[in-house]
This record gives sequence, structure tokens and C-alpha cells, in this order.
Amino acid sequence: MSNVVTNWAGNITFGARRLHRPAGLPQLRELVAAGGPLRVLGSGHSFNRMADTTGDLISLADLPRIAEIAADRRTVRVDGGIRYGELADLLDAEGLAVHNMASLPHISVAGAVMTATHGSGVRNGNLATSVAGIELIRGDGEPVTLRRGDDDFAGAVVGLGALGVVTALTLDVVPAFELRQYVYDDLPRAALEQHLPEILAHGYSVSLFTDWSSPDINHAWFKRTDELPPGPLFGARPADGPRHPVPGLPADNSTEQFGVPGPWHARLPHFRMEFTPSTGAELQSEWMVPRERALEAIDAVARVRDRIAPVLQVNEIRTVAADELWLSMNYRRDSLGLHFTWIADTEQVLPAVAALEEQLAPLAARPHWGKVFTQDAATVRGLYPRFADFRALVDRYDPRGVFRNAWLDDILGA
Repeated sequence: MSNVVTNWAGNITFGARRLHRPAGLPQLRELVAAGGPLRVLGSGHSFNRMADTTGDLISLADLPRIAEIAADRRTVRVDGGIRYGELADLLDAEGLAVHNMASLPHISVAGAVMTATHGSGVRNGNLATSVAGIELIRGDGEPVTLRRGDDDFAGAVVGLGALGVVTALTLDVVPAFELRQYVYDDLPRAALEQHLPEILAHGYSVSLFTDWSSPDINHAWFKRTDELPPGPLFGARPADGPRHPVPGLPADNSTEQFGVPGPWHARLPHFRMEFTPSTGAELQSEWMVPRERALEAIDAVARVRDRIAPVLQVNEIRTVAADELWLSMNYRRDSLGLHFTWIADTEQVLPAVAALEEQLAPLAARPHWGKVFTQDAATVRGLYPRFADFRALVDRYDPRGVFRNAWLDDILGA
């Protein structure tokens, strides 16, 4: 490639020979049929080498945009290159919504689905749970369509890019709705001990942010369908100005706060679509633990607070509902998510990551597929009851190994 291609954060420089941007499905099928190794590059918002390859990268950004709303207005079919911000605008214009969004509306829908990326909410499944149908080009260049209820569907949705190139997704949609976003400062540690389940359920979506400079929570963000009364909440006080999730950063690119009602897509993300949320000078890690052990997990992080705080920008604590997708971090368990935004220094961050993993291991913590973790692949495989079935699915859909890379070989145990 004449130009260096990196991920969003810049900590990964891809080793690909070429970057292809097919403008249509025939060209895409030809690329796959010609053989690999190939990997698909979404919005680049991953922090490890899952999308890297010694072969060729494929971007779906130039595919024709698709947003086909079903006659019953319960689903929408979208192309494999669309991003959540684009989808939100298209759906909202039709009076529709998706049930959840991630913190960033800038990420690609297919990339988020392939890694079981999430929003927040005790009753909200991750973004992959809205998938009702998936269309992909498998390793021999042939198209495959799977629908919810098909034998392979639950294994293919969170597919890590191992089964093929996702060309289209059919997503569940709901009527558009409004939310209000409230931010509170200085949630005391004692409130977590006394009211943690209630706090986490106190909104459609709830996020707690801390830099672990103290045992308390810096900010609590509640996204609600109704209005909250003025005054303190769980011992925290209403913020006296707009907040950025990272303490001390300007809040210009954060979504509207102070309980001002607004459309779902302008409140569910933490950041506005029209702004780049940051320079990308960061690394990210995340682990999902059983929600019934939430306070244990927070205590586990607190035990290594002094080791992680020097390299931490912010830790977000949130919830995700259980699902039936084989490689979802939330497979068959309601989860507490512990998301860490680190400084952009891999050498300094990795010891902090390892320290967290040691503390969280007794809780069977599942790492986010697209973020920084050091758990060995055998340990990760053991966290997923259907992993052997997934490996067999990969062998059937891509027997030539067109979509394999070193990261995937390690994960699969090849």
C-alpha cells in the first residue's frame, strides 16, 4: 500500500499489502473468490490485531448505502458499511429507532455486531442482539443469508470476521423515542454498597465514570424516558455544568445534558456525531462479568486502584442484558461491563491490564473481542460454552482460511 493504514487509535499499523474499496457486491465476491488472506476493515475502532493481515484489507465504505424498512416497520435492512450515526439519521426521519447505541455513533454497524459491542441498560442487549438477519460472502465467494432461528444464526452474528464478509444486516427497529440525560457528580462509594442494583437500573441506560483517583464515582450518567426531580440522587449532586466522560476534558462534543429531552440517537451515545470525540490518543479494554457479582467486580478493581490510576483516563461501569449469541460476552448472563480508557502507551498500559485480569479472573471475566487484553487464548475459549461449535462453523464457512490471520488462529486454537 502506498499509504500507511492504522486503526482509529493509531496503536496498530496494518501489515496489509493492499486496501480494496469495492463499489459493489460483484467486485467484492471476486476479491473473496480469488483467495486470501483477507480481513475486513470497518471504522477501525478496535485496539488489537483482530483486523490485521499479511494479505489484503477490504473496506466496505464505498458500498451503496442501503436502508430498506420492512412493510411492517419492525426491521430495517442495511449495508455492511453503514455507521450508526448514518443509520440513526435515516431511521429517525422515518419515526423509527434501534433499541441501543454505543458511546460513539461513529462506529460501523457490522463491526459493532461482529464483536458484540454494546450500549448500556439492565434490560438492553448488546448491539448484536438487534440482528434479525445477516448476509455474508463466505470463504469461497458465495453469498449466504441467515435469519433468526436458522441453525447457524446464533453462531454467525458475533462472528469476529471469521465466517465471511458481512454485506448486509437486517435489524430490529422500534418506534422513535425521546430521552433525557442527567449527570451527577461525586457518587459516594457507600451508595454503591447500599444501592448498586437500584443505581444501575435507574434509567433506560446508566453509566458510572471514575478515574479511580478516589474510591468514589466521579460522574453518574442517567439516560431516562421521564424527568428526574431536582436535587441529589443516591448521595450525588446534580452537575453544575456539562460534563465529558473523562474528568477535566471540555464537554463540547458530549451529548446534551441537564434533562433536556431529545431524540434517542442524540442521547444514547455519549458523544455527538458531528464531532470527533477525541484525538484517538487512547487505548481501551473492557471485561464483562456476571451482573449479580457487580460489587465484587468493583471491589476487585479497587484492589489495584494504585496500579491502574496512573495510566487510566476513565473507567466506565455499565450493564448489558443476557443473550443467546455464542460468542457474545453476554452469552446467557446479565453482565456488568468494566470499560477502561487508557493513555496511549501500550508498554505502560499492559501491566495494568494484566493486574486487572488477575483480579477479575475469579469472576470469569470475558474480554471485549476488539480491545486490549492479555488473557491467553485457551482461557478465553474456556469462557464460552459454544466455542467448539463456533470453531466448527468457521471450518464449514471458510475451509480455505481466506479470512484467517494470526490473531484469529490464536483465538481459535489452530
